[in-house]
Amino acid sequence: MWKSVHVVSPRIWTRDLHRAWSTWGYRLCCQRAQPPASSNTQSSHHPRTQAEKAKRRRERQKAILSSDVNDVELNWSEKEKITYTAPLVHGEKKDTSLPFPQSYSPEYVEFGWYQWWEKQGFFSPEQHSKLPHAADNYFSLCIPPPNVTGTLHLGHALTVAIEDALARWRRMQGYKVLWVPGCDHAGIATQSVVERKLLREQGKSRQDYGREKFLEEVWKWKNEKGDEIYHQLRKLGASLDWSRACFTMDPGFSSAVTEAFVRLCDSGLIYRSEGMVNWSCALESAISDIEVDSKQLSGRSLLSVPGYQQKVEFGTMVTFAYPLELQEGEVAVSTTRPETMLGDVAIAVHPDDPRYKALHGKQCRHPFTDRLLPIVTDSMVDMEFGTGAVKLTPAHDYTDFLLSQRHSLPHLTVIGGDGTMTSLCGQWLEGMKRFDARERVISALMERKLFRQKRDHPMSLPICSRSGDVIEPLLKKQWFVHCQGMAKKAVQAVEDGDLQIIPHFYTKIWKNWLSNISDWCISRQLWWGHQIPAYRVTLLNSIDIEEEQWVWGRTAAEARERAAVKFGVNPDDITLTQDPDVLDTWFSSGLFPFAMLGWPQQTEDLKHFYPNSILETGSDLIFFWVARMVMLGRELTGQLPFKQVLFHSLVRDKYGRKMSKSLGNVIDPLDVISGVSLERLQEKVREGNLDPGEMVVAKEAQKKDFPKGIPECGTDALRFALCSYKAQGEDISLSVSQVLSCRHFCNKMWQTVRFTLAVLQDNSLPTSLAETYPLSSMDRWICSRLYSTVQQCEQSFESYELHTVTSALQSFWVHSLCDIYLESIKPVLKNSGSNSEERERERQTATSVLYHSVSISLSLLSPFMPFLTEELWQRLLPYSTDSIKNPTSLCVQPYPNTSQLEHWYFPKEEADFTLVQEVVRVARVLRAQCQMTKKRPDLWAVCAPDQAQTLHHFRSAICTLGRISNLHLHCPEGGFTDSTPPKGSAVGVVDHTVHLHLSVQNGINANKQRTLLSQRREMLASKLKQAISRSQMPNYIEKVPDHVRQVTEKKIAAMEQELKNIEDQLLALEDMTKQD
Repeated sequence: MWKSVHVVSPRIWTRDLHRAWSTWGYRLCCQRAQPPASSNTQSSHHPRTQAEKAKRRRERQKAILSSDVNDVELNWSEKEKITYTAPLVHGEKKDTSLPFPQSYSPEYVEFGWYQWWEKQGFFSPEQHSKLPHAADNYFSLCIPPPNVTGTLHLGHALTVAIEDALARWRRMQGYKVLWVPGCDHAGIATQSVVERKLLREQGKSRQDYGREKFLEEVWKWKNEKGDEIYHQLRKLGASLDWSRACFTMDPGFSSAVTEAFVRLCDSGLIYRSEGMVNWSCALESAISDIEVDSKQLSGRSLLSVPGYQQKVEFGTMVTFAYPLELQEGEVAVSTTRPETMLGDVAIAVHPDDPRYKALHGKQCRHPFTDRLLPIVTDSMVDMEFGTGAVKLTPAHDYTDFLLSQRHSLPHLTVIGGDGTMTSLCGQWLEGMKRFDARERVISALMERKLFRQKRDHPMSLPICSRSGDVIEPLLKKQWFVHCQGMAKKAVQAVEDGDLQIIPHFYTKIWKNWLSNISDWCISRQLWWGHQIPAYRVTLLNSIDIEEEQWVWGRTAAEARERAAVKFGVNPDDITLTQDPDVLDTWFSSGLFPFAMLGWPQQTEDLKHFYPNSILETGSDLIFFWVARMVMLGRELTGQLPFKQVLFHSLVRDKYGRKMSKSLGNVIDPLDVISGVSLERLQEKVREGNLDPGEMVVAKEAQKKDFPKGIPECGTDALRFALCSYKAQGEDISLSVSQVLSCRHFCNKMWQTVRFTLAVLQDNSLPTSLAETYPLSSMDRWICSRLYSTVQQCEQSFESYELHTVTSALQSFWVHSLCDIYLESIKPVLKNSGSNSEERERERQTATSVLYHSVSISLSLLSPFMPFLTEELWQRLLPYSTDSIKNPTSLCVQPYPNTSQLEHWYFPKEEADFTLVQEVVRVARVLRAQCQMTKKRPDLWAVCAPDQAQTLHHFRSAICTLGRISNLHLHCPEGGFTDSTPPKGSAVGVVDHTVHLHLSVQNGINANKQRTLLSQRREMLASKLKQAISRSQMPNYIEKVPDHVRQVTEKKIAAMEQELKNIEDQLLALEDMTKQD
């Protein structure tokens, strides 16, 4: 049905009418918490919202089109592609004893691993019994089944990345994991695709084939093209159990759909009635709200409509008059759909409106049908808007249908299912297309001098996403699901804590929507789908052929038996005609959590894995899919279908636009994984059948964003980048540059393991983890950092904060392991020629610590980067001295936990090292200021006793990392009486209390250093002022994406800290000058 923004003409109902929806509950094609706008509904209730949306859209388009400068954010050069050239039988394991390539290449790394995993059955729950660390825990979830017609986009890739990370994490924890792949038959989408294909290739429509032959063609297409999504899922590394892959039109699933329909009919929850639906005239079918797009119009617009050679005018408001009957005068009304006036049955005014007091109970004469239109009063009319009078067209307007029930008004259908005017309009319009009739009606009103004006009118036009047709609300007899009772139970489940919704703020949305739910139309006038198992009954010698009599059954034979009992006749005297309609695709999708496990049969899978542990999906499916699964699951199985619901945010492009085919900004994840040229990206836009204006914007955005195309980033980088965003909150503005940054991280991991392998080859085998006890201060620090990282992963995985896990892992690997620890132990590892037993023990311990730090980190990263971590772990495996009972694959190894690393926890070293890092940082700054980047001068630290003790403890690391020859500690009260700092030293300050003096050959001019510092301070102060000013702009929080704000906040904090350090340095210089 139409969303509340689908306003197509002015209306004067008050807000009470909006609240009334929760009471009267329309039987609509799809539920909404708010009433959909009528065909005549007032748009000025939300003019600001529509205006703001239009303004934002124009601003985004202007931002794309205006600048002539290419986006320099995505700066990359083509990397050498390395391929795995050794012979490999499909499904066999790669040979990791081959020479280790010099650099990371995604193509080389990802080759062969998935086929091996799949052949080994690592993703099947049956593998569980083989795990030495198997636990008596179950973890199950289903993938939101994508449409069989489509291909995955980055929104799907986010879902896969999150769900696979959870599945792999639980599997490594020893859980019995079942993650079921599936595909939705996508009734409308699939039928549309096949119809277009047959028309293009054979010149035939589905009617030419007939239902049975046409469905054969659909199955043929599905079998040829339907596996593309499964290929993409494998490419993304999804650890799905393919032996249980589920298609919603499979025989078993179809039986579950039939069973669900019959049970719900038997319980009175499904019924047949006449109701208002979203109708696509091009498809000649009702469609759901998710298949309706909203096209914003700022005023008069000419648009292409299927079936019309000329463009059709929209975005205008027509005002015309109805003459009063038996007296002089008229009543003026307005509409954006003048063709519907042939179905007008009344005019409504507010009872207190003084302009119409004398007209209560009077009538107007319809100028074309000669029908008398009563003037009814209703307090829901807003007398302040427009003329204060409203035309009522109950058969073509949601709101009017509601009012017609209150005032006992007739329903006159003047537009048929094929989009032509019906016989009720008269011969002059009968059979004419609805928008052709629109112009004819306006001309006729002019001829009769009843036309008053036509003006521009901003509006939102509902468009069928499948056909591009303009949606027509029609009154149809359909099957509906009564939702109020089930919705109440769904609300109660959350309030009682039986169902947990994450993030928590969605619980309010959940309650509000389900508390105002309408009944759900599940009929679709299609051929592809689950044909409704309901049968119209015709009895022998029956006189009343107008009244519909229906039965339902799992089979036609069962339906016949039911009919015989119901009507008390012989089964042979009954003629059954099955409803030709099919069920809404969302009905079958709503059964997925239990139908995929074999329901209604009591299978072993159903016993062990239902309810599912969790459902993870996009927040945009909270109503269309999640709520329906909860309602149907509880009703049909007596249990909630899952215990937790985890919602992630929508993925948007860098300009804040939702990724949509209609905008041409959808990015195929395979293009990010394998790379793609700009030319190919532009070809895809041209193939997308976009609006010409949107095509210009889309192509220009691609030129600016990807001037050289998209680089090959690899699956691991894409997955890691997607999981690095805070998915539980604001929408995600995905940047390919972020994915490229993660590819650089992959290369960092690759080079780290290369270094580690070289160290292992030059030394004896590392000791086992349990036997590795760190000796040096740096060994103890890195071990403790790893312990804290594992602890952070444990906590954040449990709370589903994957962005915190990825941040902790990347920070540990890049900053702690590579930037600090590796650099600090290089002198230790180089002492291979030393005969000192102590030196040898230090080197052996450092080698073991390095090996286990890298190996454990790979295990921690495995749920996010399955390909790269498997490749690197297999390379390190020959050096392991731990008793690995199942050394097959990293993906089935135990996930690291803090209990195995308790002997590596040294909180004091971690706390103390903050001071060490600051000393190193300031020492490097001083060397740079004094242009001594190639020299290794001496450094003096004047500090307090406890600080001196810490610096003494890490003295060797400070010298190595700070690139200084010697560290002199000057703290007489602490027993450190090294020589006093020499005069003419460069001075730096750490934490207000530690003064560093860098020895400078020939001394340094204090005035010169003071000048340099002052210049730096002025430049920083200017930049800081600009950054703070930008962050304080109006609507900054609303307009600027979360990740951009976080970067800006970090920059501001860094500049503030540096300014503070400069002030400290200037004060120290002044003190030094006074002492001299």
